[in-house]
Amino acid sequence: MKWTDDRGGNVDDRRGSGGSGGMVVGGGLGTLVIAAIIFFLGGDPSGILNSGSVQSSGNTQQRELTADEKKIGEMVDMMGKWNIITWDQIFKENGMTYTQPKIVLFEDTTQSGCGTAQSAMGPFYCPADQKVYMDMRFFNELQQRFGAKVTEFTVAYVLAHEIGHHVQTLLGTTQKVDQLRRSGRYSEADMNKVSVATELQADFYAGVWAKRTDDTKGILEPGDIQSAIDAAQAVGDDNIQKRSQGYVNQESFTHGSSAQRKEWFMKGYNTGDIKQGDTFNQLLK
Repeated sequence: MKWTDDRGGNVDDRRGSGGSGGMVVGGGLGTLVIAAIIFFLGGDPSGILNSGSVQSSGNTQQRELTADEKKIGEMVDMMGKWNIITWDQIFKENGMTYTQPKIVLFEDTTQSGCGTAQSAMGPFYCPADQKVYMDMRFFNELQQRFGAKVTEFTVAYVLAHEIGHHVQTLLGTTQKVDQLRRSGRYSEADMNKVSVATELQADFYAGVWAKRTDDTKGILEPGDIQSAIDAAQAVGDDNIQKRSQGYVNQESFTHGSSAQRKEWFMKGYNTGDIKQGDTFNQLLK
């Protein structure tokens, strides 16, 4: 991946600040559930963040960031600016105004508008405060436990996926899904299908972002798109279930299979057209 001089200035880097005041999520979650949560790259995590018991972590020590950590922060800032430029242009083309999200880098725990964020959640988007939360150690787990070869563009894909959830919030999709969930009229199996459509659309938006950003910035190098595909497939529901519990239960899918995640990311990348990403009509017939 090629670097540029773009910087967004919209990164809130909380790493090294000593945590969030000592609260962590805990209690009541089985090992398999936790393993799934870590690698789902989900949207609104408030249902998990606000459930269960909490306990004090006592992590208040501050430290100086290393040179490598500072470089990572600079890279995320650059990627954030790429997203601002690309989505601002796409929204203008469609007669809308784009509002950028804040990107929060943290370690261990921090506070979010959806509750106390924990590193075990993996990267997530909180619609309540319109911020993306990322503990960068997630990428070590992605490579070591789930078989994805992590590159700089892997980080770009994950960030673009989460910002895809922000795009859904700006377009009203997140709110409609939340209304369905709160209505109580739909079974868990039905809501799982809606969740899959939501996540695959975020993958589609990540693909659109990759295409449009490369068209204007020329950021892609050989192997970059494959690294995004590898990451998308690694966090497919079927791959996670096979590795964590040894079998696959398709009815419990909430994010889509490895094949589906690749399919929708590539559809976004190949078309570069936000209007081609109606996963709901495609998947909920």
